[in-house]
Amino acid sequence: MDDDSRYEAVRSRDARFDGVFYTAVRTTGIYCRPSCPAVTPKRANVTFHPSAAAAQAAGYRACRRCRPDAVPGSAEWNIRADAVGRAMRMIADGVVDRDGVTGLAARLGYSPRQVQRQLTAELGAGPVALARAQRAHTARILLRTTDLPITEIAFAAGFASVRQFNDTVRQVYARTPTELRGCRTTAPRDGAGVPLRLAHRGPYAAREVFDFLARRAVPGVEEVTGEPGARRYRRSLDLPHGTGVAEVGESGGPGWLPARLELTDLRDLTTAVQRLRRLFDLDADPYAVTERFAADPRLGPLAAARPGLRSPGTAQLHELAVRAVLGQQITVAAARTLAGTLVAAYGKPLPAADGALTHVFPTADALADAPLTELGMPDTRRRTLRALCAALAEGTVVLEPGADRDATQAALLALPGIGPWTAGYLRMRALGDPDVFLPGDAGVRHGLAAVGAGPGDAEGWRPWRSYAVHQLWRAAGDARRTGGPRVSPAAPS
Repeated sequence: MDDDSRYEAVRSRDARFDGVFYTAVRTTGIYCRPSCPAVTPKRANVTFHPSAAAAQAAGYRACRRCRPDAVPGSAEWNIRADAVGRAMRMIADGVVDRDGVTGLAARLGYSPRQVQRQLTAELGAGPVALARAQRAHTARILLRTTDLPITEIAFAAGFASVRQFNDTVRQVYARTPTELRGCRTTAPRDGAGVPLRLAHRGPYAAREVFDFLARRAVPGVEEVTGEPGARRYRRSLDLPHGTGVAEVGESGGPGWLPARLELTDLRDLTTAVQRLRRLFDLDADPYAVTERFAADPRLGPLAAARPGLRSPGTAQLHELAVRAVLGQQITVAAARTLAGTLVAAYGKPLPAADGALTHVFPTADALADAPLTELGMPDTRRRTLRALCAALAEGTVVLEPGADRDATQAALLALPGIGPWTAGYLRMRALGDPDVFLPGDAGVRHGLAAVGAGPGDAEGWRPWRSYAVHQLWRAAGDARRTGGPRVSPAAPS
């Protein structure tokens, strides 16, 4: 996009570009999301920035009306496999807060200076500024939703000092932390965790996402409660500083899902939020996906019938790797039962059970040398599972938000018992690659037959083949229920 097309998006208040770029207004000193409902500023007074951090570095404060710091992330960072895309995924996960710029650079295989230069060139801000903008947003959430002392909030949000915290909040929001807390409209609920609104872009097929997660919910770690349309997905989290319990609701408002996080250490808030965003694929661009599929006579009607169908990721990367091996050549229900047995035998108990949630999923270290005799599966599968966990524990296989996808897939395929399906499934869900196709998957083959397509048609679905896989899985399910070889795109799911 050039600046003129960006301005047209602002004039039309086009929410498709929220999080893709930010609009700064010289005369007011504020920056907004493109869909801000305020009066459209004159073109001569507007500049555009590729990130909230760049707008803040230029001296602009966040709009109080449209809250540009709360927009979904750009889907571009999920698509891109280069250093900048990988860095953005790591920064969102809190790597800079935990390990500094040096730790981020080491993971990317570059020097800190190179990382600074590349991010500044594309985003108008370096890793410290990008992490700082994220900390400010976390601080605002805590100030508005909890009664924690301001000093505790400063360190929970990732700031190194209270002074740094105060200066940043004043710069970003043009208010002191005390003033920001005083303008909240509702009182926080005692002992009920941190309430959140998880923003997403465009339509969101919540029913299908909750169906997908409910079928795979592992006893002790996950549960889905309530009736369709008002369900709640709940799960335990193993986080860098402690554990947590997350809850996400199926029914939210325009552009968001309700959530609540209970954490043993609030320093994990940013990481926990990002893991939920990955799990529910909240930074996707459904408009781009639908547009790509629209011209295809087989997939186009399916995409139109289910706008906003997402490709769910995972909240715990090593967990999905273990579950993928458990699920090799068996049904989803059988894999879920095996995973529940594994959790009961090797999972770490939560400090206190929370409903049906009793454990966090076993770590790779705990499983690398475990006998796994509780699992009723072949010895070769047990050896594969132990080899995978040993590789994860030793770092031979790297599963993290900004991992090099090609290198990780190659490392997975080098392990005994890991084939193209398992490696591709992990690339799609654990590494968040939106362009993975699984031609050997039985559900994909049945879906292709149901819509009258072949594996070769998938080339026309790039770079969104992961979403095509989910459309085909749904089509295969529809065909089973209707009993026909072909599926009606409008058939109930």
